[in-house]
Amino acid sequence: MIVMKFGGTSVGTPERMKSVCQLITRNEEPRLVVLSAMSGTTNALVEISDYLYKKNPDGANEVINTLEKKYMNHIQELFSTEEWREKTRLFLLEEFNYLRSFTKDLFTSFEEKSIVAQGEVISTNMMTNYMKECGIDVVLLSALDFMRTDKNAEPDAQYIKEKINAILKEEEGHQVYITQGFICRNAYGEVDNLLRGGSDYTASLVGAAIDAEEIQIWTDIDGMHNNDPRVVEHTEAVRQLNFEEAAELAYFGAKILHPTCVQPAKYAGIPVRLLCTMNPDAEGTIIDNVTMRGKIKAVAAKDNIIAIKIKSSRMLMATGFLRKVFEIFESYQTPIDMVCTSEVGVSVTIDNDAQLSNIVNELKKYGTVMVDTHMCIICVVGDLDWSNLGFETLATDAMKDIPVRMISYGGSNYNISFLIKETDKKRALQNLSDKLFS
Repeated sequence: MIVMKFGGTSVGTPERMKSVCQLITRNEEPRLVVLSAMSGTTNALVEISDYLYKKNPDGANEVINTLEKKYMNHIQELFSTEEWREKTRLFLLEEFNYLRSFTKDLFTSFEEKSIVAQGEVISTNMMTNYMKECGIDVVLLSALDFMRTDKNAEPDAQYIKEKINAILKEEEGHQVYITQGFICRNAYGEVDNLLRGGSDYTASLVGAAIDAEEIQIWTDIDGMHNNDPRVVEHTEAVRQLNFEEAAELAYFGAKILHPTCVQPAKYAGIPVRLLCTMNPDAEGTIIDNVTMRGKIKAVAAKDNIIAIKIKSSRMLMATGFLRKVFEIFESYQTPIDMVCTSEVGVSVTIDNDAQLSNIVNELKKYGTVMVDTHMCIICVVGDLDWSNLGFETLATDAMKDIPVRMISYGGSNYNISFLIKETDKKRALQNLSDKLFS
């Protein structure tokens, strides 16, 4: 069985939903389809929650009414028979009345997660109804029946595997199975989610659980490109990536794939294919456990980076200095991207400034602290094993005219990273493309 995941833009309009239906049914073999909420819906649901947190039910109801009107208009465009229009209309009325019920009671984070989950519930029900109207043998599976996280908020892989395989055995024989991405239950049975980008994660977890032949991630881009097409001209799709390469690119800015997505598929040895809904016959990008030796694959950039340098003459030969520094970031739950050290100091980068002032105040106990903002990490990914003579030189030579604040190399066999000013980003990406891919 193939797992297919479609994001919010892929199901963002009735016309797109119809196109996705054609893609799903191009082949006759069974497939399990993971859908995101229609584009813009999750943001609207978060806005409703924000109004309710602020004890403004009128504001929440206004957003609910606007969203309801949008979906009711979609019904007219999506369905061709009055029977299925009415069935879907009654379903939507029930859904939006459910959302309105939150404006009358105490509102907490538990209720917010229930509200945000409704985007996927609506999109999967509408798609299922449309496919039934088209005469397709389709069944809707609720992700809340099999997708669960443990007490550490990590996916409970064994539970997911047992539950979804039992459900598929019970519903054996259908052509298409549809389920929701993003949403799940937590260890206590409450409605929860896998955070933003969670639909990719759902597809990967489900694919691993059912031992899928392939996991397909459908977006509006033809695979993962060798550079940012929004910044650099004449980029090309990369046809094959190792799981480690894909994870590096996703983490350092390639928006097409969520960084967490590849892990379950990697450990299960199931290839992930990135495909384009606008050009379904394009080859896309295959991600698997194969490493192509001696090849640099792609470049990515991550913006809004903050560099922090801690300089201390006491660091020389001082046991525990780095531990104390890292414990400060851990205590404020702020991950570090890059690390560079010298005899008397350490430089790190972060991409979240929420706790920056607290972190700086704590670090000042151990030395002089300097902060650089509006920075950017440029990441070059490929077979960068240290035994490949001259590969790192290719990347550094392309950056010879760009002021570089930090370089990170050797922590991975697949990545060399440069920290530069955001204002130099476009020039750096273009230089790397010219040097590495032309």
